Amino acid sequence: MTDSPVSPAAPEALAGQPIRVVERDGVRYTLLGTAHVSQASVAAVEHAIASGDYDAVAVELDAQRLQALSDPDALARLDLVQVIRKGRVALFAANLALAAYQRRLAEQLGIEPGAELKRAVEAARERGLPVHLIDREVGLTFKRAAGRLGFFGKVKLGAALLGGLFASEEVGADEIEKLKQGDMLESSFGDFASESPALYQTIIAERDQYMATRLREEHVPPGADGVRNVLAVVGAGHLAGLARHLEHDTEAAGPLRESLEYVKPKKNIPWFTLGLMAVILCGIALGFWRGGLGVGTELLGVWALYTGGLAGLGCLAAGSHPLSILTAIVVAPFKPFRLSIPTGAFAALVEVNMRKPAYGDFLALRDDAQTLRGWYRNRVSRVVLTFLLTNLGSILGVWLAGFRIFGKLHG
Repeated sequence: MTDSPVSPAAPEALAGQPIRVVERDGVRYTLLGTAHVSQASVAAVEHAIASGDYDAVAVELDAQRLQALSDPDALARLDLVQVIRKGRVALFAANLALAAYQRRLAEQLGIEPGAELKRAVEAARERGLPVHLIDREVGLTFKRAAGRLGFFGKVKLGAALLGGLFASEEVGADEIEKLKQGDMLESSFGDFASESPALYQTIIAERDQYMATRLREEHVPPGADGVRNVLAVVGAGHLAGLARHLEHDTEAAGPLRESLEYVKPKKNIPWFTLGLMAVILCGIALGFWRGGLGVGTELLGVWALYTGGLAGLGCLAAGSHPLSILTAIVVAPFKPFRLSIPTGAFAALVEVNMRKPAYGDFLALRDDAQTLRGWYRNRVSRVVLTFLLTNLGSILGVWLAGFRIFGKLHG
């Protein structure tokens, strides 16, 4: 294995672009570092592929992100009911936040973020070259990041996502500079990614190793000279880590990739939630035992008032249909009987049926997601708001009801 910072055979058009060349197992990998908001990077990619020096092209994308870049109307074919039923609303919201962020950048800088990656795929296909998508699926990255974070870290991650959902101001200079260094996900989370070692590990460092592993897995037919040459187009921020892992990783590629895709399964029994519910229900039972029917009934009323009331307020804050709000109020107090199903899922299902999104809502989603007013105007995004804000109200209601119940028992 060899590694050199600049290939002597690199196309003239790549002069000035960050490049690393690694040779391993009979394959020469030319790693081209790009800026995700640079027209020069687009031109460098076009010239590199047009040179005819490469037998395959790899890009820092997964299938979902490539579809988002290539087919803006893909959202119009989304089955929102299935998104809710399968518990993917939070991931859908994260993708909306990322799409809104990209749209603000495109309008501010005059170039679509990731345009060089999209062009790399197009140019490779025009020349009949194999295209390899080597980045890890965004959903897996989010799940692994959340798994590494503690409770407060997850709260901060949620806050970062909500900030991305509702932000409408211009993207700051620091975020643009990160994009010039070349990583969309890191810049999307602003300072939080750099402040959280766990988040940085999954969003940046792990993906370096994952992409190196995917490159080693892909079969590349030899070119005319018998050598297999691969051009890998990645954000400049990944260049050093990707080259290091390509050169030094010795573990078999398949098992290593599987370990980097592994997400710890959710516990079938949510012990924390179960314990919290048990404590609160024991408090209500203690009220019946010590104070009789009057005190016990009063504590049940406190539980219903706080959980149902705050869930309903959250749903109301989302601008939801009256029946969605009523559903949130009625369903929230029954949390002990449906520990793994959030209140917001019920309210969101009612919302999507009472105000069915039209085709135009899906088409306008990227634009509407840029402003708070657009979030409330668009029926798709309002379903997401219904889910998120109803759950927020329900969670606050559970905790406040618990404190209130034990306050009355000790009063």
